[in-house]
Amino acid sequence: MILDTAGILILLSALVVFSYLFDLVSKKTNVPSVLLLLGLGIGLNYIWKFFGGGPIDFSTILPVLGSVGLILIVFEGSLELQYEAGKSVLIRNAFLSSLIILVFTALAVAGIFSYFTDFDFHICLLHAIPFSVISSAVAIPSVKGLVKSKREFIIFESTFSDIIGIMFFNFVLINREMTGLSALVLSRDLLLVVVLALVFCVLLMFLMGKMKNHVKFFLIISTLILIYGVGKVFHLSSLLIVMLFGIFLANYHILAEWIEKKSRYIHLFRKLEYPNFNSDLSQLHTLSSESAFLIRTFFFLVFGFSLHIEDLFQFESLFYGSIIVTIIYISRYVYLKIASPQNTWPEVLVSPRGLISILLFLSIPSDSILFANEKGILVFVVLVTCLIMTIGLITGKSASQR
Repeated sequence: MILDTAGILILLSALVVFSYLFDLVSKKTNVPSVLLLLGLGIGLNYIWKFFGGGPIDFSTILPVLGSVGLILIVFEGSLELQYEAGKSVLIRNAFLSSLIILVFTALAVAGIFSYFTDFDFHICLLHAIPFSVISSAVAIPSVKGLVKSKREFIIFESTFSDIIGIMFFNFVLINREMTGLSALVLSRDLLLVVVLALVFCVLLMFLMGKMKNHVKFFLIISTLILIYGVGKVFHLSSLLIVMLFGIFLANYHILAEWIEKKSRYIHLFRKLEYPNFNSDLSQLHTLSSESAFLIRTFFFLVFGFSLHIEDLFQFESLFYGSIIVTIIYISRYVYLKIASPQNTWPEVLVSPRGLISILLFLSIPSDSILFANEKGILVFVVLVTCLIMTIGLITGKSASQR
């Protein structure tokens, strides 16, 4: 089965239209559009095979789509995080929730893997981390119907979870033994990323103000992707730079007010400020949102197309997948019940796995494969956690609208 140019254009355009319709359905029903995209991808695979299409290798393009999508989604989410008086408690709670739940879940899942297999704990932990990270690519678009406080908590928590998960994964990948020296190197790298984030925030802000060409927002986004790519080469958590730049732009008015009070910094403020900032910020937010929508669409369609649905029903997928899902929600329920007993619904069920879990799994070395049907286990966990999140969002919809 071979498509000509016109056929490819029709197909790609139709898929984007379907994705838009799925978003509308998601807003009305709280069913994550990710599930609908995966289902469409799986359906397209069967149609492709029915008409005699051969196997297609997406092993190269899938990580690229996922990485770009992750950058855009985190950037889009961070642009919505405007600081207000009293929000520091929310940020702290979201950070602690993401950190504690992620580490506990990863250790528990790794312990299960180690118990049932003959592999050492290091390899088991490497496989457990992707299952422990909340997917901001799924969570952020799905919670737009929740009340502001719950929505912001999940945006912060899922973004922190992505960043901490990537740092944790890279740390375990590089260091086969956990030593004081490796922890010191991790602290050094984290400090370096924070310093680089502050520098790049100022430079990119300055760049936005000085560029007169009408084509500048894709240059900003391309620069963020470049920074992420360079950081990935050196195993730095450059996603933190993306998030901090978005927060920097969203809260620039607060920084401006602070600088006005500090006269010795006024020259820096005058170099950065420019009259069209609010208009540019709005356009940048729109562009990043629509670009994230487009990339997310094709990532989950391609991933769904590459799946074999029969892998979901193998014993290995059902057994390990069920254990992992159980650990995910027990750890989340226990922590939220202790940390915030009056505010756990529907947050306790909003813990989807998705894009970041897939990306981390694709980064596991081929000589460290733990299970014969790893993709089946991964897909089982992704689908079940998304379905559980859907239940939570639907049942919490009336409370969110009050």
